[in-house]
Amino acid sequence: MARASSSTDAVGATADPDVTVNVSEDVADVTGDAGEDLLKLDQQVCFALAVAARNVIGLYRPILEPMGLTHPQYLVMLALWERSPRQLREVASALSLEPATLSPVVRRLEAQGLLTRARRPDDERSLDIGLTAEGRRLRDRALEVPPQVMDRLGMGVSDLRELHTALTRVIAATATEG
Repeated sequence: MARASSSTDAVGATADPDVTVNVSEDVADVTGDAGEDLLKLDQQVCFALAVAARNVIGLYRPILEPMGLTHPQYLVMLALWERSPRQLREVASALSLEPATLSPVVRRLEAQGLLTRARRPDDERSLDIGLTAEGRRLRDRALEVPPQVMDRLGMGVSDLRELHTALTRVIAATATEG
């Protein structure tokens, strides 16, 4: 809890000129330029992102189910539809995942006959994954996914591009190195 050096209120400056921090003996009040309480749950970006992510992934479930895919499997297939074959670690990097996290997803896709896994003869540690003919054919069915998502969200292409741009900025600002 923040405290002022005396019992009188103090106004503190922040890095954001639109945010004022009023510090009293007992309470810190953080308000934005419109006077709203920035510590309210409905003002939290982290909360909005968490709920939106959970809900959007849930929205994909009934769309992907007829294709026999989960959301993580769909993401792997999207990466491979862009370019196949690829190294597992390259796909993991594209999806911002660890290769160990992706391995079970890839094994299930292989069991479904959608992709192949092969160790490189020159480097046994590297695993190439590539689409099968069935995996390539599934792309035609996947073309139905984006319009269904847009319809269920009630958002058009321009709205989704704007949202994607904002989210890409958040991702870039929060990316960890390593």
